[in-house]
Amino acid sequence: MTHIALLSQTSKLEYLGPMLQHALPQARYSVWPDPACLDAEVAVCWNTPPGLYERMPRLRLVHSIAAGVDNILPGAASAGLPVCRVVDEGLTRGMVEYVMWAVLHFHRGFDIALRQQRDHHWSRPKLRPAAECRVGVMGLGALGRAVAAKLLAEGYAVSGWSRGLHAIDGVTTHAGQDGLQDFLGATDILVNLLPLTDDTRAILGRELFERLPQGACVIGCGRGEHLVADDLVAALHSGHLRGAVLDVFPQEPLEAVSPLWDMPQIVVTPHMATMALPQAVVQQVSENIRRLHSGQPLLNQVDAGRGY
Repeated sequence: MTHIALLSQTSKLEYLGPMLQHALPQARYSVWPDPACLDAEVAVCWNTPPGLYERMPRLRLVHSIAAGVDNILPGAASAGLPVCRVVDEGLTRGMVEYVMWAVLHFHRGFDIALRQQRDHHWSRPKLRPAAECRVGVMGLGALGRAVAAKLLAEGYAVSGWSRGLHAIDGVTTHAGQDGLQDFLGATDILVNLLPLTDDTRAILGRELFERLPQGACVIGCGRGEHLVADDLVAALHSGHLRGAVLDVFPQEPLEAVSPLWDMPQIVVTPHMATMALPQAVVQQVSENIRRLHSGQPLLNQVDAGRGY
């Protein structure tokens, strides 16, 4: 009988318990902070409490409930535990929808119209074709590739940047530090979908913003820790950047005193871009538990060394 622990210090995961037990009738589950979790073989997690894996001697698998693993990976990699994430068509579709809305917000001048509405000012923003709007996607994993493909299909000039070089039909791709300057210099709207690693932490900061063209916009829906909020505020105040749509933040919920709430150039959304459907989470976790016990390769296993 497999014992599954539902672990999170920020989210309520107990809703997954009955669904997992239905999918795996011989399994049982515990929900943190129940001390019974320490006896589990499988941890299903989001934002795991620090140091918890080390207290679980029977643990054999750590499984995220989403595509991201940065907040569940620490401790698991050093213990040699396999870590898996969820890949879900619905999750991808949700991210594509969110990014398309955010790109249109700037491309069609809705940000300008909303500010004019507050001032009771009537002036039509300039209409320009999508082909004249250069969108750069940082991070070309499953989500980034899907976003780039949709933007391309809608007629945008699309480029991409990632750690290693990717070939995507119709998309100008760049890689590594050597390719970053050319990528940023040709980007009017920057979409961040990077994983969070030591190399990408605080990447959305002053140095990067200064390398974007005057009037560029930023869409942040990767990880909150990518953003240096003070640097973004400064770039907007100076007029170098035009605006930002932000869905993720270094601390969530976003503090009530944060200046990001009240800047007219910024749209704040409450980490709503996308999420995996519970049914998809349960299906993939259950399948990986079966594979774990049968000695088969795990689905969507993370490369712990790279962090994604």
